[in-house]
Amino acid sequence: MPATRPGPRIDPERLVDDRTVDALCAVSPDDVAPADRLTFARNVFVPLTTACRYTCTYCTFYDPPGQATLLDESDIREICRQGAEAGCTEALFTFGDDPDERYGDLHATLDSWGYETIHDYLRRACAIALDEGLLPHANPGDQTRAELAAVADLNASMGVMLETTARIRAHDGPRGKVPARRLGTIDLAGEMGVPFTTGILVGIGEDWRDRARSLAAIAAMHDRHGHIQEVIVQPVRENDRWSGATPNSETMRRVVAMARVALSEDVSVQVPPNLLPAEELLDCGIDDLGGVSPVTDDHVNPDHAWPAVDRLRAIADAGGVSLDERLPVHDRYVDSEWLSDPILDAIERDDPAGERFRAVLGRD
Repeated sequence: MPATRPGPRIDPERLVDDRTVDALCAVSPDDVAPADRLTFARNVFVPLTTACRYTCTYCTFYDPPGQATLLDESDIREICRQGAEAGCTEALFTFGDDPDERYGDLHATLDSWGYETIHDYLRRACAIALDEGLLPHANPGDQTRAELAAVADLNASMGVMLETTARIRAHDGPRGKVPARRLGTIDLAGEMGVPFTTGILVGIGEDWRDRARSLAAIAAMHDRHGHIQEVIVQPVRENDRWSGATPNSETMRRVVAMARVALSEDVSVQVPPNLLPAEELLDCGIDDLGGVSPVTDDHVNPDHAWPAVDRLRAIADAGGVSLDERLPVHDRYVDSEWLSDPILDAIERDDPAGERFRAVLGRD
């Protein structure tokens, strides 16, 4: 239970030059075209643990030592079973970054269950999801190569929010997030061939140049490895721990347009439809509405309920575009180059889950 995080670091200043930042800062919604379709996934949020080594001042997901929860196997299985019965395809494992030595009770519980680390337990959770007919997508935070290797083959895709490359007050403190570690994790996932989702968080103390640099850094990671499937542009929302202003529509429109210009065409730009009015961003280049759940809450933003699929159809109709369901791994990665045998077998197997996955892919 180390007090400091190991793992790779990548300096964002070395990834992105000032000319790129200047060019992105000049982007406006007039510089992009609307997408011709929107996509979404049906998921269940599985909050494996609310323990987190970080204490970001805008986050309501983590609980302090002594209060953090840890789902047991029966809870995981029941959530996944309900999701499969509701037609979901994804088990989204929401996750505080690897709990540190302060969470003694949690580590003792894992030990009593026969698991040495939270990653050992995450692997078991992913196996349960596959057993119940869902494709795992885990977000375990900063990762070392060994940690990624422990779970990647049982995930259809994985992710971590970059949030920002800037050093901001909301991340300060002895257990503050280090952007270079986040970038190191994203790059490492690319080296290991893991289809990956990341994103930026808008309104947590960063400025426009920080936003441009963050998006350009993600683009540089994708240029290296081709593994970024989507980038989420997410506004911070006022909550019990954060009283800062929510970014306004003009800000979000400009940031989304910036993301569309920064990223290659094969990378989707997503906005969360429960956190902002997606209709106002259709002309800014978004093409994805993320995962929504008919079963579980958004445990990261519990005050903001998921919209029903009919609501997503209304958003698409407002822009005159189609709405298509997708898997947690985007279609272009569904082959043996990117996916492990257990994931490909789950998609191809002759049972209701496999049929559901192939129907979403249009491979009946």
